[in-house]
Amino acid sequence: MNTPRFHTVGIVGTGAMGRGIAQIAAQAGSTVLLFDTQADAIAKARDALGAQWDKLVDKGRLDATDAAAHKQRLRPAARLAELAGCDLVVEAIVEKLDVKQGLFAELEGVVGPDAVLATNTSSLSVTAIAAGLKRPQRFAGYHFFNPVPLMKVVEVIAGLKTAAATCAALTDYARQMGHTPVQAADTPGFIVNHAGRGYGTEALRIVSEGVADFATIDRILRDQVGFKLGPFELFDLTALDVSHPVMESIFRQYYDEPRYRPSVITAQRLAGGVLGRKTGEGFYRYVDGSAQLAPEPAAPRVDDIPPVWVSTRAARRAELYQLLKDLGAKIETGQSPSPQALTPGGAAGLRRHHRGRGRAARPGAHHRHRYAGRRRRHASRRVLATNPATRSDFARRRARPVRARRQGGERDPRLGRLRHPARGGHRRQHRGRHLPATRVQPAGPGDRRHPGPGLPAGPAGHGRPLGAGQHPGSAVQPADRLRRPALPPQPLAAPARRHWPVADARRGVGPTNIRTQRTQRFRRRRKKTEHCTRRTETSRGGHGSRHCPKP
Repeated sequence: MNTPRFHTVGIVGTGAMGRGIAQIAAQAGSTVLLFDTQADAIAKARDALGAQWDKLVDKGRLDATDAAAHKQRLRPAARLAELAGCDLVVEAIVEKLDVKQGLFAELEGVVGPDAVLATNTSSLSVTAIAAGLKRPQRFAGYHFFNPVPLMKVVEVIAGLKTAAATCAALTDYARQMGHTPVQAADTPGFIVNHAGRGYGTEALRIVSEGVADFATIDRILRDQVGFKLGPFELFDLTALDVSHPVMESIFRQYYDEPRYRPSVITAQRLAGGVLGRKTGEGFYRYVDGSAQLAPEPAAPRVDDIPPVWVSTRAARRAELYQLLKDLGAKIETGQSPSPQALTPGGAAGLRRHHRGRGRAARPGAHHRHRYAGRRRRHASRRVLATNPATRSDFARRRARPVRARRQGGERDPRLGRLRHPARGGHRRQHRGRHLPATRVQPAGPGDRRHPGPGLPAGPAGHGRPLGAGQHPGSAVQPADRLRRPALPPQPLAAPARRHWPVADARRGVGPTNIRTQRTQRFRRRRKKTEHCTRRTETSRGGHGSRHCPKP
């Protein structure tokens, strides 16, 4: 084993994050001192880590000798003063700015002058935490992700006064612990929590609008998009006492940016103590650590499937034809659809500038227009989203449908297109929410694909195969395509003509007299201006007054 960059590491806070950081630090060969304000929390953390290493030994992933050595490196610290000999102290306590500032102000008087101080904050400003320190150059952000041993990434955040050597030392140590360090700027949410705003907040918005329930959204994003965990499974894993304050913090730090607005759903569950796995109940119920999921309803059986007509202007027409053949659909090949035919629309049906127009928008044809989810390689699920006028018999198909509470989308005024349930709305927001992170430059688009949040791809990489560049607001399309699509002109009713009584005209309130009075006032002002100009020129020649009499 190589000599660790930091020989003695102090961990303040022995919760889930503190335990995870302590585990990988001990495995890297460092002596780890555990401190917590609750004395029994330290003993519980040591027991939990020892049990974790024993499980790895039983599975053959860790040698028994190494496991015993790791346990010997874990030591309790009854008082904060016992961290005086640490080369690195990592804080993993509650996400409150004043509490963190008070802790580091006390730690600065305890540790040596060359010790590095790091915070595991996920949303607070590193510069703000270090504002009261005497040596802010040795302070930096060191943001790990839960569960720490499995999420192989750490964000290294430099504050306004952080020295480059501090970040370099933390970067080297992250590699020694087997993690991938990512340099991030001190912006709200840094990289991962900023780019992932659309994952949780948009899913909560979909639920609040009654489009689909928790389990349906999780199933769609797991089976079709490729996420390892759905947004509500992720909320239960991280716990709402961590996730909801982060959402509120980022929302406030961006001056109440509407896109980052938290949801009342998580606020109510936080107040009620329904936090997730650690309380046994969150968006799912947990028994022995396993989520109790209701069985998914079986797909409806349709004996008589209507034919399908595909427009000649359809994007990826060949792939759509192949998908329909795999599903056993009857395909119409005429120039126009028959009255009984289904017309695929959305991402896989019509091109963007034809979507919702043409034949599919004609009277009598909109009832068969629906959204066909773009096909993903090796996907085990298909998403069906109808428009509000789709007939119920046309909304059925042999593939497994989305059993949403409300079939259909709603008009999104920002984009001028249907905001499709679950996958469509979330997919677009997931790609778009990372754009402010690019503007303030905490990282480039290519830096967002890393194993931190467990995403199958970064926002930009995820958006390209799903049609980025064809949708308004896409991050990868030219600036001239960011304009809002023009809407067809709407006929306006003729304004009611007002009949002005003769008495009103005599008093000077009729339309003709109002125009006359406005013209007269304009002429008086112009005459006054010309008069003042002449008088001023005369006064400069030694004649007349400098002040213009009121005409």
